[in-house]
Amino acid sequence: MRRIVVSGYYGSKNAGDEAMLAAMLEVLGDLDPKLHITVISANPADTAERHGVEAVGWLDLPAIWRAISASDLLISGGGSLLQNVTSRRSLYYYMAIIFMALVLRRPVMLYAQGIGPIRGHLPRRLMRWLGNRVALITVRDAGSLDELQAMGITRPPIQCTADPVLAIHPVDKAVGRAIFHKYHADGAKPVVGISVRDWQGWTHYKQVIAQVADEIVREFDARVVFLPMQFPEDVRAAQSVAALTQEPCTLLEDEYTTTEFLSLVGNMDLMLAIRLHALIFAGVMGVPMIGISYDPKIDRFLASIGEQPVGRLQDVTAEELMAEVRRKWHDKQAFQQQNAALLAQLREQAAANAELALQLLDKK
Repeated sequence: MRRIVVSGYYGSKNAGDEAMLAAMLEVLGDLDPKLHITVISANPADTAERHGVEAVGWLDLPAIWRAISASDLLISGGGSLLQNVTSRRSLYYYMAIIFMALVLRRPVMLYAQGIGPIRGHLPRRLMRWLGNRVALITVRDAGSLDELQAMGITRPPIQCTADPVLAIHPVDKAVGRAIFHKYHADGAKPVVGISVRDWQGWTHYKQVIAQVADEIVREFDARVVFLPMQFPEDVRAAQSVAALTQEPCTLLEDEYTTTEFLSLVGNMDLMLAIRLHALIFAGVMGVPMIGISYDPKIDRFLASIGEQPVGRLQDVTAEELMAEVRRKWHDKQAFQQQNAALLAQLREQAAANAELALQLLDKK
């Protein structure tokens, strides 16, 4: 039995990261049902129950050491693990896990990573040293290739693929309809989903989104539904936006599985999001999307499907955001078709991550 250890931001109730793990396990399992996978998690019990894998605690270093020692491959990823914008300490943590595997002489794959930004002379030097010693790197966007090159990481094979979630299978919409019914948000009205997060203590963008939510309700007679991607933080962020609205809106306040999230998004007519994986869920389920950028990963994903963010979190205006809503609203089918063609290519590239991982195992 071949064994893989997966390191990432798992067990922290972030829908995007849980979806990445679910997609990774789904594709790896399709290719080799006998794989034994151990996940390093902030909540091992939740990860084991949610994903049906063995899990060890992210601070249980002896258990992590034993798991990697018994493994044939360490996968670091996916997601934006190797950056120090949202957290300086997390970058050193994920680099330490990679270093542990190198000490144990286990091959390491950076799996569909979104690299950077990494700021500071020392972090970049450490990343260059580690990056040039892993066995394989796949990145989810061209911007990450540029980051690797700028840091001088050139020795391992490097391939641009796509976010792992894009390989996940679309799901039935009935589950999402049942959740809407629970919140009295079902019926004939079209639905616009909004995914928000707190960032840097800023409040301007929340006022803008609240104003746009009201205009959507008035102009399109639509239902606005706030979708929390990080639980419970995004519930609080959505509550702070909803408190600024004048028209009725629906705020989902529960924690959902990846399947439930996908089903909810599939029942929407448009997704407006700050969170990257709300946009990716929209792509998987064929829903037109509008992204607001707070991080290069938003720009990079939208660029991969021929789009760009409508604005940046610090200075987005209600006028430009509403103009983009109208543009997408009045030609939804054309945007769905355009995105579908590009996303089909990205789906194949996302699945290639797992294929490349198993090729590494075959070389052992």
